[in-house]
Amino acid sequence: MSTPTPAHHDSDAPRADRVHHVRAGELDGHAAISGGTVGSKKLWMGLVENPPLSATDNHHHGASEAGIYVVSGHPVFVYHDGTEEVRITAGPGDFLLVPPFVPHREENPDPEEPVVVVIARTTQEPVKVSVPELYHLDGAA
Repeated sequence: MSTPTPAHHDSDAPRADRVHHVRAGELDGHAAISGGTVGSKKLWMGLVENPPLSATDNHHHGASEAGIYVVSGHPVFVYHDGTEEVRITAGPGDFLLVPPFVPHREENPDPEEPVVVVIARTTQEPVKVSVPELYHLDGAA
């Protein structure tokens, strides 16, 4: 009978034949799961905090889908539906999907509480392409 591999491996090179455990406080910037942290090939996952009264620039994530889970706070996700800007207010426990190439921005209108979200993207590293304005993605279903 073989001895089980420990849950945490201290080698510099991520191994593809085991489960990787990234402990709280071990994030590489915002990234928990990426090509650089654990050798992920198709997934990026991390924790992002937006301070009170903040907003990101208008951007999209290229060909990557982005799944978002709201841990705390009440973020507002803004995109353009082809006619007007749409504002989605989310709260703790909510999930959102941002399709590939869809320009959007995240806002935190609260003057005191930060927003904390977990983001998963279908690329191994984060992709963020800034755009000058929100626009409707032609051909989007």
